[in-house]
Amino acid sequence: MQTFDFIIVGAGSAGCVLANRLTADGRRSVLLIEAGGEDRDIWLHIPLGYGRHFTDPKVNWLYQTEPEPECHGRRIIAPRGKVMGGSSSINGLLYVRGQAEDFDRWRQLGNAGWSHADVLPYFRKAEDQQRGADEFHGSSGPLAVSDMEPLPICDAFIAAAEQRGYTRNPDFNGAAQEGFGYYQLTTRNGRRCSTSVAYLKPARRRANLKVVSQALATRVLFEGRRAVGIEYSQGGVMHTARGGEIILAGGAFNTPQLMQLSGLGPAALLRQHGIDVVADTPGVGAELQDHFHARMVYRCRHPVGINDLLASKRRGLMAGLRYALTRRGLLAMGAAYAGGFFRTNAAAATPDVQCHIMLFSGDTIAPPLHPFSGISCPLIVLRPESRGTVRITSADPRAAPAIVPRYLSAAKDRDAMVAGLRALRGIMAAPALAPFIEAEHDPGPSCASDDFLEFARRKGSTVYHPTSTCRMGDDPTAVVDARLRVRGVSNLRIVDASIMPALVSGNTNAAVIMIAEKGADMILQDAKA
Repeated sequence: MQTFDFIIVGAGSAGCVLANRLTADGRRSVLLIEAGGEDRDIWLHIPLGYGRHFTDPKVNWLYQTEPEPECHGRRIIAPRGKVMGGSSSINGLLYVRGQAEDFDRWRQLGNAGWSHADVLPYFRKAEDQQRGADEFHGSSGPLAVSDMEPLPICDAFIAAAEQRGYTRNPDFNGAAQEGFGYYQLTTRNGRRCSTSVAYLKPARRRANLKVVSQALATRVLFEGRRAVGIEYSQGGVMHTARGGEIILAGGAFNTPQLMQLSGLGPAALLRQHGIDVVADTPGVGAELQDHFHARMVYRCRHPVGINDLLASKRRGLMAGLRYALTRRGLLAMGAAYAGGFFRTNAAAATPDVQCHIMLFSGDTIAPPLHPFSGISCPLIVLRPESRGTVRITSADPRAAPAIVPRYLSAAKDRDAMVAGLRALRGIMAAPALAPFIEAEHDPGPSCASDDFLEFARRKGSTVYHPTSTCRMGDDPTAVVDARLRVRGVSNLRIVDASIMPALVSGNTNAAVIMIAEKGADMILQDAKA
């Protein structure tokens, strides 16, 4: 048994940030435990490679939901990264923070220190913005944020939105989110900048950091209600490590699972599986929130993207050669290229849906792709009111938890989905896109706008943004306080997406990195106290 000042469980988007910041001064020893392996696969670093990892058990937990009642009983994929860098190593690379109002709402829910004014310095601290520093952006942080080269079809998409009355926005992470424009990606020189690359790689040279991979954390060890260590399995051998403070950074699925396996959760659930109750905390695994989307698919008049690249050896070779020589082109592309945030009704104070253009199409988000030239245009409900759960199914830590998002269970989510798809169809039919779009393939012109809800139920899926299963707050069901300390026990914190009081209005990776930057500061401050 070894003893460390801090033990971090999970080397994902948050864990890698913590490992770097907590070891920076060289004074404290840190153990970082990761269930997955090293991020050596070249396709983890080529941006377009994210499409290869939806079904790869080497880097993906390959979770799926329980049958979803509002989605015809379908089980919906729920990918999570299982590799150094976690989901930041397999995600679509979009850098979107959310709206300033999201974080002000966190503060209004009782979380002192989490307003937009409070968290903006941590977004800036993390960022190495290609465009340079300003009041919203930083340029000296570890996380590279880069522009993509413009493309004619994306220019046309933005122009089409303007023709329908929407505004153009050159920076979704600036003064306001609303409008249409190009996304930025977490890339540097055409390569993915995961938190493993940005934060963990430089930290691994430090003698006070120990990284253990292929190691599954099985439970938090307690003496009474004080967390004192971690038990983990590596290569079929059980190990224990003691820590001055235990920090869980496994994400919105794995963190509540580990909490419940360790005796923290709804008492009835724990007793059902023969687990001794350390603290009856019903909020653990409750209030799961996730972004849900439905993707419209369009046939294009001429080659525009990945469908064509994969269908032609010549195009594939040319794209590969261009990427090798310049780090540009389709291989440097993330999940989406251009997009927009807009309001579906006048009552919405800020944008309540997001859409974008993806330069590929298929019956699902993963290969195989369609044989024709095609694009996909997802519509995403930004602030869902639907709430779900994450619950262990056995005391075996290797058993996947039961994930029940309850997509579209809230009427407001259903209304926003239908209104958003109706507006998106209008954008795609605008004159600016006529030279590119041949026809709507899915759901197709026979689908009236009143049928959009059925289309979403039949074809909709996750946007891979689960949060809030160990929610931060000052109410009785909150799991952590505003300093991310687990309520009801001592010496245990959670620093990952599970602590979000409410889902942010956009992609979650940037916000998780911010949470880890702020969390690291609080941990170090409390260690000095």
